[in-house]
Amino acid sequence: MLSRLTVSNLAIVEKAEADFAPGLNVLTGETGAGKSVLMGALELVLGGRADTGVVRDGEKEAKVEAEFTFGSSAASDACAAVKAILDDVGIDFDGESLLVRRTVSASGGGRVWVNDSSSTVATLKRLGRALVDIHGPRANQNILEERFQREALDSFAAIDMREYSKAWSSLQGARSRLESLQGEGASEDELDMLRYQVDELEGAKITSDDDEIAERHAAAAHAEEIVDAANEITEALGGDGGAADVLIRLQPRFASVAKRMPAASGWADEAEELTLRIQELSRTVADAVSAIDVDPETMAALDERLTVLNRLKRKYGADDASALLAVLERKRERLESIENRDAKIAELKGEIDRALAEVEVRGAALSKKRKTAGDKLAKAVTAELHDLGFLQAKFSVRLGRIAPESHGCDSVDYMFEPNPGEAARPLSDIASSGETARVMLALKSVIASHDSTDVLVFDEIDANIGGEVGGVVGTKMRSVAACHQVIAITHLPQSAVFGDRHLVVSKAVSGGRTRTRIESVEGEARVREIARMLGGENSTSVVMRHAEELLRSGLQ
Repeated sequence: MLSRLTVSNLAIVEKAEADFAPGLNVLTGETGAGKSVLMGALELVLGGRADTGVVRDGEKEAKVEAEFTFGSSAASDACAAVKAILDDVGIDFDGESLLVRRTVSASGGGRVWVNDSSSTVATLKRLGRALVDIHGPRANQNILEERFQREALDSFAAIDMREYSKAWSSLQGARSRLESLQGEGASEDELDMLRYQVDELEGAKITSDDDEIAERHAAAAHAEEIVDAANEITEALGGDGGAADVLIRLQPRFASVAKRMPAASGWADEAEELTLRIQELSRTVADAVSAIDVDPETMAALDERLTVLNRLKRKYGADDASALLAVLERKRERLESIENRDAKIAELKGEIDRALAEVEVRGAALSKKRKTAGDKLAKAVTAELHDLGFLQAKFSVRLGRIAPESHGCDSVDYMFEPNPGEAARPLSDIASSGETARVMLALKSVIASHDSTDVLVFDEIDANIGGEVGGVVGTKMRSVAACHQVIAITHLPQSAVFGDRHLVVSKAVSGGRTRTRIESVEGEARVREIARMLGGENSTSVVMRHAEELLRSGLQ
């Protein structure tokens, strides 16, 4: 709910602060006291249009601050919507309170803060649509939007969108895959190139063993040098007089020393172990050298193979044979995809046709439910309109057939026929703001429990109506306030007496400047305000008693 609104240097308001309560909040006061300025301030802090003319004369900037709190289950939808918006723009939100501020400079421009983080007017507009629905002369009511009307109807009808959404998701997935495949079209030149490259790589018969070709080629190219060195190594290690032979001959000497020097007892074992390791190394060297093939034909074959591999690696940007195999696999997949593209496109088109048929079946079921719910909603709202003084008016819900979208196959328009014989018009075409507001109140009275907007604002909803209907308006607003916080500017005492909180806006001249004040009134002060609304400043005792009676009736 909106818990507090603070205004500084806006129009005639120098400094004013209003604290709001749950339920129905009514604002009253003399004409010109600043009530409409407060509504303009709320619109401004929720992303409304601003110009330098709103700044109080002689001041550098105007500032508006609004604090919202989310302490009840009724606000859960609004809280979730706020969290989604702030998560999207990277602003912290604790789920309990939201503070929005906006300044407008007299020299042009201004700034926006959301929870003390710098933000944008666009974010304020998104938050405003989620939190507050304002009905008044300048308001941009959510309920006039086709999306809102459709969602309200669906909520009223308790429509389950899951099956339709599942079918729609399948259709969109198939369409996306088809679009992607169609975007992969290839020219004949590309096809010819792919076929050539696949043939070339397949013809090379590359295997992972080809990574050893360079090593084998190097060994064969230096075979004579390697063999000479290896023979020298094996002779030094295991030949007559080699290292192993020396250690074997020294075994008796190790044993002799060990008899007279206990610390030398392990030398013989170490010498024996070294002998075995030297002999093993000698055999390993000999075996490796024996595998070197210095046959000229083998050398020529290695030469040719290495030339082929190096050329392919350079051409395809590969580091080794394994990388060349990966290139071949990608080329094969791309070629197969293109060559089978027509068949896959035909298959996907068939899938799309089947998915679209399922969407239309699910959409028709939604349309049927919406039609039934629309008729019920129209009767209920029409009855509310009769209570509000529109004795001959009719409300209806018009459904139109559209191409399938994520929400179904229907357009939804709320229609209003003020008098018999007049054509029904969409709510957005109603010219009178007071007329529009009362239609909204009738609608809200019916769909209040299905409406996720937390705060509803009615600016002079009871303009140009009589006292009896004003009482009905107050009753309806209190009924809506059971599910939402309602803030209403009113000139009718018959409406004002239904408020859970009554705020009086007044103005006074001090130091040659007009200043606006906002006070919460209770008890005798509230009686005096109702009496003023009934009979003016010089209220008689009769008017005071009438005011008391009205308040008692409103509080029942």
